[in-house]
Amino acid sequence: MSAAVAYSSELSNDDLIVSESAQEVMKKLFSDVEDDDITSIRVFVSGGGCSGMTYGMTFTGDTGEYDKIMKFDGFEVAIDTVAYHYLQGVEIDYVETAPGSASFVFNNVFQATGGSGACGGCGGGGGCA
Repeated sequence: MSAAVAYSSELSNDDLIVSESAQEVMKKLFSDVEDDDITSIRVFVSGGGCSGMTYGMTFTGDTGEYDKIMKFDGFEVAIDTVAYHYLQGVEIDYVETAPGSASFVFNNVFQATGGSGACGGCGGGGGCA
């Protein structure tokens, strides 16, 4: 008989990396929220198909029993268990791409799924990773 594995809701830097610049911006954004019901920044994954998964973030006041949580100074990040499998090894960074143009970027998004990050033109038939 095998022993049950305990579920841990705590995320570590081995699971998800949030760069210093991303942490600074997230903390500022979170501090600007005036709704006391907002408790976390939720990182999510959606979509799929030829261009791959879509990664994003939103504010949330709902965290579930099986959400993974990463605590920072002044805010926390929540990820549901499905998104967690696509986000293992991902780095969230905040970069300035041109003067006056900055955004969050998700690096290493194919580490967990083993995709190549390229699409050879599937013609809608699927199969791109």
